[in-house]
Amino acid sequence: MAFGFFKHRESDVRPAVQERLHDVAGRSLPLRIVENERARRLTLRIDAGGRGLRVTVPPGIARGEVDRFLTRHQGWLEQRLAKVPDRPQVRPGIKIPLRGVPHLIVHEPASRGTVEVGTVDGAPALIVHGDRRHLSRRVADFLKREAKREIEAMVARHTGVIGKRAKAIRFKDTSSRWGSCTSDGTLSFSWRIMMAPAPVINYLVAHEVAHIREMNHGPKFWKLCKELCPDTERCRDWLKRNGGALQAIGFE
Repeated sequence: MAFGFFKHRESDVRPAVQERLHDVAGRSLPLRIVENERARRLTLRIDAGGRGLRVTVPPGIARGEVDRFLTRHQGWLEQRLAKVPDRPQVRPGIKIPLRGVPHLIVHEPASRGTVEVGTVDGAPALIVHGDRRHLSRRVADFLKREAKREIEAMVARHTGVIGKRAKAIRFKDTSSRWGSCTSDGTLSFSWRIMMAPAPVINYLVAHEVAHIREMNHGPKFWKLCKELCPDTERCRDWLKRNGGALQAIGFE
């Protein structure tokens, strides 16, 4: 089985992607079948938070073979998914982390539809104004704005160190990776990373910026990554242990 937070495609790999639903453990999960010319066997991965499935296949694999592969691993999928906690939905009264600090979601319907950081009874809170129906979307939009502001500044700082510029910076809600870098220097980040502690956010940015120079995970890459972020190992371990919980938070 192949699991990981950081997966990068080289520009010369153009995988064909098929998408459908797959029923397992009483759930109907999105399934992405990705054809990769470098693959030598079929591999199966559960997206962080149990949000979907991904099968990577060598070129020319028939759908029937993929179906048989999934059938053989149905028991493994059921066991793994049984360990995934119910997906918490963003709503008033729950806490979500902002830069690693839990913040209580508080709804204030009387004011205009914005989100502000404040305190309630002395504890950190995200105060969401406007119609209750749009609360979760407004919290997601808030995290996106925070990600854009903070991560763009971090990218500028780290690219200044390596002497190379990023072609573009994009923000997405990805379920299988936290960040990526293309061979032309386009960086992509999951805005959910703003829920992680600040050092982990910095590590993710350093990781992707290092790929602008080293499009691999070889010794030179990790040396550069540690130069940009000396706390690489601890932050990488934190994301592996806790990233699934951040991916599991629902913003629907």
